[in-house]
Amino acid sequence: MDDDALLRYSRHILLDEIGIEGQRRLLDAHALVIGAGGLGSPVVLYLGTAGVGHITLVDHDTVDVTNLQRQIAHNLARVGRPKAESARDTVAAINPDVQITPLVERADAARLDVLVREADVVLDCSDNFATRHAVNAACVAYRKPLVSGAAIGFDGQVSVYDTRDAAAPCYACLFPADATFEEVQCATMGVFAPLVGIVGSVQAAEALKLLIGVGSSLAGRLQMIDARAMEWTEVRMQRSPHCRVCAPFRA
Repeated sequence: MDDDALLRYSRHILLDEIGIEGQRRLLDAHALVIGAGGLGSPVVLYLGTAGVGHITLVDHDTVDVTNLQRQIAHNLARVGRPKAESARDTVAAINPDVQITPLVERADAARLDVLVREADVVLDCSDNFATRHAVNAACVAYRKPLVSGAAIGFDGQVSVYDTRDAAAPCYACLFPADATFEEVQCATMGVFAPLVGIVGSVQAAEALKLLIGVGSSLAGRLQMIDARAMEWTEVRMQRSPHCRVCAPFRA
């Protein structure tokens, strides 16, 4: 790191758990972020300002005025522009040294097979079960840690699915693809604006910890927040030995 980098990241470097070596790990890391909306906004901002060297950001959507209530990576001047490109510009204005690759496309299974393989950590900030299951399957196949978040109304949840740990579940262990879940979206149900910031910030923190190698992750633990009471609840999770996604990779 040069003098400018030492100054920029000095508040990280002062932490014994991070220091220069930890910051170097961040600068050398590659994070894949799926979604540049409510959750993806704080995620990409914190990863970028923290110095994650390369961030690939995938989102097929464009900025809409209804997004601006909560999606803090965008602004009114960018309505109609691709969200991935808008978020890239926001991060670049704060930290131009970070390389952000915006991909204006859907994260389907075939594309994820390539993108996940190249990443050190994956953050799922999408808003539908199909994408979440596709991301999880690719992370299981390539043994990549997955930081997953969700938020709707006043309720949010966040966890880490890391099958490098033999005891840790994958996303499908908890939410099997063939199970029936009610698909709800912000466009029809609404979402409390700061909630996505809270959940997205936790996602960013978990990803940074994984990249640095500090602390313990949320693997095996599902954190749920009720923002009405600002109350967190934790549920311990176990992997399913019969999971159709991860069981074949653990044999």
